[in-house]
Amino acid sequence: MMRNEGRNRRILAGMIAAMILILVLGGCSSLKKTQDSADEASDMPADKGPVPVYLDFGDVLIPHELSADKDSSFVFRTPGLSAGVLALKGRVEINSLIKFFENNMAKDNWRAVSSFKSPRSMLLYQKENRWCVISITDKGMNTHVEIWVSPTIGQVEGGLLK
Repeated sequence: MMRNEGRNRRILAGMIAAMILILVLGGCSSLKKTQDSADEASDMPADKGPVPVYLDFGDVLIPHELSADKDSSFVFRTPGLSAGVLALKGRVEINSLIKFFENNMAKDNWRAVSSFKSPRSMLLYQKENRWCVISITDKGMNTHVEIWVSPTIGQVEGGLLK
């Protein structure tokens, strides 16, 4: 009986040693994979998440947090002109949204003309032949944005509506 008990203990100890060895070797190989993955990730450009997009107006960048409200939008397009109102809404903090438009409108060659912050903030921009008014309103759970783009009077008289 003693002999069997000693033999069982040696078998059990051998099995435990084998399991520990498997875990240690498996852990080292996963560590190597993690290190290789980190090296590969450093070679790749960092994913910055969703990017802003141009919707109906090709030179007014829209943050990805805003989605178009088709029922409240009206955009008129011809080969040389896009005008109208694009209504959007989403969960965005107003001050960060204002900063977003201030930075990106300048990159698209819009010149800031005027702005004011209030419960309904307004940003006014101008290009050589168009105006853009961005209205931002906090409505509880969502922020509502209207982007109005209109040709200047000289553009209208000289072209489309003459």
